[in-house]
Amino acid sequence: MHATPRFIQGVFKFEGNGLQAPVRLGPGAQYKVPSDKRAQIVYARIGNSTDELIYLTLLRDDQPMRHFPVGAKQGLHVPLAVTEDVFPESRLELTLFAPKGIAGVVVIDLGLLEVD
Repeated sequence: MHATPRFIQGVFKFEGNGLQAPVRLGPGAQYKVPSDKRAQIVYARIGNSTDELIYLTLLRDDQPMRHFPVGAKQGLHVPLAVTEDVFPESRLELTLFAPKGIAGVVVIDLGLLEVD
């Protein structure tokens, strides 16, 4: 088995739409599994610059897969220990939920492995 590290990472500015309305962070918060590979999520590290709780939702093919709540001016590190495979051609995207009108920055580092 051959594994190649991949990452969804970046620093993203946002303004909250409410805790029920997602903020799309753009292409830097997306990843598509190649047609000849599987992917495994290894960890999530997320930082929140605001004075409010926010959360990120990891979508797989537009369906919620994982939720990551991040406290006010806090960081989060979740080792995911390769809990499941993400199948070929699946689309992953991180979306953000924050109270309406709250503006800030979120720092994201989601580690994945592409597996043959």
